[in-house]
Amino acid sequence: MRVLLIGSGAREHALLLGLARDSEVTDIHIANGNAGTDAAPAGSHATVTRHSVVETSRSGCVALAQDIQPDLVIIGPEAPLVRGVADALRKAGFNVFGPNKDAARIEGSKAFAKDVMKAAGVRTAHAEIISADSEGVAAPSDAVIDEALDHFGPIWVVKDDGLAAGKGVVVTDDRKKALAHVNEVLDAGNPVLLESYLDGPEISLFCLVDGETVVPLLPAQDHKRAYDNDEGPNTGGMGAYCPLPWLPEGSVERIVKEVCEPVAKEMVKRGCPYSGLLYAGLAWGKEGPAVVEFNCRFGDPETQAVLSLLKTPLGQLLYSVATGTLVDQPPLEWEDGSAVVVVLAAENYPAEPRKGDIIMGIEKLEKKHPAAVLHAGTARDKDGNYVSNGGRILGVVGKGSDLTAARAQAYKYLDRIDLDGGFSRRDIGQKAEEGKIFIPK
Repeated sequence: MRVLLIGSGAREHALLLGLARDSEVTDIHIANGNAGTDAAPAGSHATVTRHSVVETSRSGCVALAQDIQPDLVIIGPEAPLVRGVADALRKAGFNVFGPNKDAARIEGSKAFAKDVMKAAGVRTAHAEIISADSEGVAAPSDAVIDEALDHFGPIWVVKDDGLAAGKGVVVTDDRKKALAHVNEVLDAGNPVLLESYLDGPEISLFCLVDGETVVPLLPAQDHKRAYDNDEGPNTGGMGAYCPLPWLPEGSVERIVKEVCEPVAKEMVKRGCPYSGLLYAGLAWGKEGPAVVEFNCRFGDPETQAVLSLLKTPLGQLLYSVATGTLVDQPPLEWEDGSAVVVVLAAENYPAEPRKGDIIMGIEKLEKKHPAAVLHAGTARDKDGNYVSNGGRILGVVGKGSDLTAARAQAYKYLDRIDLDGGFSRRDIGQKAEEGKIFIPK
């Protein structure tokens, strides 16, 4: 099987490693990749070739696919999906893993997602939209904004209704900060979504969806705040772990039944059936799971932890979704134990991260443990050194018989890498390990 993988982050590196373990995958073409995706890991029979393309260009991605002639195209990031790259590739005759433009609105428009959930009877936060007038010219008045903020609190959840790479949300008990984010989003020309705050621990559940067929992966938990103890600004994710030792038996089945299957059926009903990966971000409160958000692709960094435990051949699995045969697939197989991924971020992330610093220790760690280091914002300098080239630089994965062992392994690996000014959270999965996460009763 020849695969074209579009994307350049740690999520795509994790997908590449998973594909490289699949005996049916012979050729992996990645566009655009990063410094860690130049080759398949040791022991894989697959070849890896990097290409350059504008990921949101429909014509560019189609031209690349026509040159490569892949059996399967996997689109990693949300932006090309929302802009219809999957549609163009399907029209050109390729099997694509990733939803079409209409279905990708589940992430591209939070207002659309709310409407789908309402029609499907799925629990979610109460929400109101603040936007410009119908011509998109006149901004709402201060009085309109203040009145809308009065409907929420004492914790405000303010979301950018467009794509924001996981960083368009502010959750705060400070009304002034909430107001500032409202104005920031409006100034950028996007509508604002105000939501009621959902209490309870958060869960990330990835589901493979093929029309009305829904197959869940392992549940995970992300850590969004930049610093330990959930302090600091919101980020794209500083680490994750899976599975969730505090989640009661049968919880995944309940989420699928109450959330993912109703949404999949509603999408079919609307004429935009879903095909690809549906990410459900949920909070589990006293009344059960409620949706915080949906994504139309594998979430980062949870993907890195989840896929590290998958035993089912990844290429064949994603191919079944792309070709409409997911319903015929046998149950997924998983390694026993736990996985933890810890993100190494550049100085000043998530604001204006510093770039160009040499990253020490990667080669030695990769040589012994090729699946332990997942590249995100990396590049090579003229001397061949790995250097920082983004905000989140690496994801370091540890696995073990339980969460304690996996955490210890992840931080052991992380401590072998050095980046001037770089930082990581030291508490990824710690509350779960210590038994301090509870579902409200």
